[in-house]
Amino acid sequence: MVKAVLWDLDGTLVDSADLHWQAWRGVMAEEGRPITHDQFVQSFGKRNDLILAGWFGGEADPDYTRRLSEEKESRFRALVRACGIEPLPGVRDWVARLHAEGWRHAIATSAPRLNLEAMADAMQMRHVFGAAVAAEDVTCGKPDPEVFLLAASRLGAEPHRSIVVEDAPTGIEAGARAGMRTIGVSLMHTLPAADVYVGTLPELPADTFDTLLAMAARGRD
Repeated sequence: MVKAVLWDLDGTLVDSADLHWQAWRGVMAEEGRPITHDQFVQSFGKRNDLILAGWFGGEADPDYTRRLSEEKESRFRALVRACGIEPLPGVRDWVARLHAEGWRHAIATSAPRLNLEAMADAMQMRHVFGAAVAAEDVTCGKPDPEVFLLAASRLGAEPHRSIVVEDAPTGIEAGARAGMRTIGVSLMHTLPAADVYVGTLPELPADTFDTLLAMAARGRD
C-alpha cells in the first residue's frame, strides 16, 4: 500500500516569507492600502482571495482583487528568479531518506501553480514530487481538507496512510480534517494542534513518519 508525505510549500519546504512580504507590501502600498507586517504574518498560508477579503473586509470588486493578486504573484516570481530560493534545513535530507524508504511525495499548496513551478525549479527538486496540487486545482482553500485529499488521491494513497507536513495552523487543521496525521514545523509560531511539532525539520526523530503511520493504523482498529 502507498504511504505518502504531503508537503506544504511556502514556509515548509522553502523560506519564501520575505519575498512574499516584499511583493505584497509593494503592491498594496502602490494601491494606497499599506499593510503591516503583522497583517502579512496573520495571512500567510491562505489563498489570495481569502487574504484580500480579510484586508478589504469583503468590500473590494472581484476583478480588482484578482488584478492585485496577479500583480503580486508576478512580482513574487520575479523575486524568486532574481534572488533564488533554497530548501529549508533538513528538507533535502528528509525527502531523500523517505524516498529511499518507499514514501511518495506531493506538494499541496495554496500558492498558484506558476509559483509552485518557479520554486520547485529554483530548488531543483521538481523531479522528486510525484504530484502537486496548487490553488487552481481546488475550490476551497485551507483549512478545508480538499487540497490534501486531492494530493493523496493523485499519489494513490489513502488519507490514513498520508502524513501532512505544515508550518501554518490552517494547514494543520486541513490535514486533521482530511483524516491525516500532521507534523508542524515552524519557528514563527507553535502548532499545538499538530500530532508532532518541531521548530525545524532536523529536530524530527528519525522514526517520526513511521510512528505516525502506526498511530493512524491503530486508530482504525
